[in-house]
Amino acid sequence: MQPHAKTRRRSQFIFLLIILLWSITMGWGLALATNAQPSSEQEATEIGTVDIVPSRYQLGQELYLENCATCHIALPPAVMPTQTWQKLLQDPQHYGVTLPQLVDPSRLLIWNYLRNFSRPLLKEETTPYRLGESRYFKALHPNVKLPRPVDVGSCVSCHPGATEYNFRRLSPEWEATQ
Repeated sequence: MQPHAKTRRRSQFIFLLIILLWSITMGWGLALATNAQPSSEQEATEIGTVDIVPSRYQLGQELYLENCATCHIALPPAVMPTQTWQKLLQDPQHYGVTLPQLVDPSRLLIWNYLRNFSRPLLKEETTPYRLGESRYFKALHPNVKLPRPVDVGSCVSCHPGATEYNFRRLSPEWEATQ
């Protein structure tokens, strides 16, 4: 074998080795970035919603609470399907009350938050507009005898922190069953 061919083959091997090491390093770095653990400050505070809200959605959550929780208990997005939230954001008629329309960018920030934390309907499902009609609400409340009719005001009977958007804390009788 000629010395030139040997050098070329060695440089190809080194090049492939560098690419392999670079790929492993990038994959490891991405894995660390996407699986980042919450800081000790976040762990120390009680999480009121069902999910930890990443910083890119926190402003949308704050705007949602400012616009919705001033009149009634703000529901976690997961209890209603995405299509319900979309319709509610577009319709000025809100359960018999005419509301001023939200304008961009606030509307988009709220929509991004709601869309990210809600779930889609099945193809054959109709869009529910009442809490008791939502299969997600029912799925989140297995073995719970719900009052008739279910409304946002009845949340406080089992979730005493609901007015502060804390649905993790349960009333003492429900804590005992957990």
